[in-house]
Amino acid sequence: MAVSTSSSPLAGSKYVTGETMCPHRLVLEHVTSRWGVLVLIELLDRPYRFSELRRAIGRVSEKMLTQTLQTLERDGLVHRDAKPVIPPRVDYSLTDLGREAAEQVRGLAAWTQQRMGAVQEARERYDARKAAAEQG
Repeated sequence: MAVSTSSSPLAGSKYVTGETMCPHRLVLEHVTSRWGVLVLIELLDRPYRFSELRRAIGRVSEKMLTQTLQTLERDGLVHRDAKPVIPPRVDYSLTDLGREAAEQVRGLAAWTQQRMGAVQEARERYDARKAAAEQG
């Protein structure tokens, strides 16, 4: 991700090269991942227990949802509240930082839904041009 300030430890370099990923890119990857987007948007409505969240999102494995929640929790976007009761009860909610991110993601999701017709038309034009080029 582009570095915006000269005081950054990455100043002079547009991207980190090698094994280390730019921290901005890593957070962006977490927030915009397939399941990250859905978790953030769903948690905007209210806190969820794990099983409720899994049902609300649909088609996500237990393992993938666990990994996504742990990643978002580590980034400070999701709060995990484990209550010491039997059976165990764990609630997930957004932190203030997570709410900010979720609002941004929800805006992008809304734009996608609103503009899907234009995207589909563009895809059809592209596919038609590509098919014509392959035939001719």
